[in-house]
Amino acid sequence: MEIIIQPTALEATAIAARMVAAHLREKPDAVLGLATGSTPVSLYKELISMNLDWSGVTTFNLDEYIGLPCDHPQSYRSFMWENLFRHVNIRRENTHIPDGNAVDVPAFCRGYEDRIAAAGGIDLQVLGIGTDGHIGFNEPSSSLASRTRIKTLTQRTRDDNARFFGSVEEVPHHVITMGIGTIMEARQCLLLAFGENKTRAIAEAVEGPITASNPASILQMHPSARVFLDSESA
Repeated sequence: MEIIIQPTALEATAIAARMVAAHLREKPDAVLGLATGSTPVSLYKELISMNLDWSGVTTFNLDEYIGLPCDHPQSYRSFMWENLFRHVNIRRENTHIPDGNAVDVPAFCRGYEDRIAAAGGIDLQVLGIGTDGHIGFNEPSSSLASRTRIKTLTQRTRDDNARFFGSVEEVPHHVITMGIGTIMEARQCLLLAFGENKTRAIAEAVEGPITASNPASILQMHPSARVFLDSESA
């Protein structure tokens, strides 16, 4: 695990963006795993400004709320099109986001794993981290070998995400998320964490024991994981 600390979130993000851009230039048909939430927004802005060629890129998103309409402003499908996809020349058919309205969620999850495998696996996975150490929506106590599946959000995560909704009552209780085992199969992982509220989660993930109590701690076992921090989160 490589820890990259910069004075500010923007400086750390700029380095991360250059690494993603270098990967896309080296492998124009790269398969990217993408995250949502407030943390990667500046990364996507930076990548948009680089005028990269996304025409051969395939993407798989980490997660999606269950039950939100696809066009709901807080759905992760809406997030990705607003913050990245509509600004670059990626092909719509090459973008994959979990379907939170699937009739048969377990069958959808199995199919999502199959599509990742059919694409050749994920080359580079972008990650954030929750204040409790979750990656994707793999909450504490998630199996470290888990695959794409339905998960129930903890009250802490719902409280953390309430700022994106009108109130915590509007935050869905369930999500589809890639599993930790799925994430660990990515050839590279790139985790961004900024702000003092992420300090404890990062300390436990980087320096603590590998435990399901902090799912991000499994990245200590990844052969190519980079963690980008600002001075506050570090």
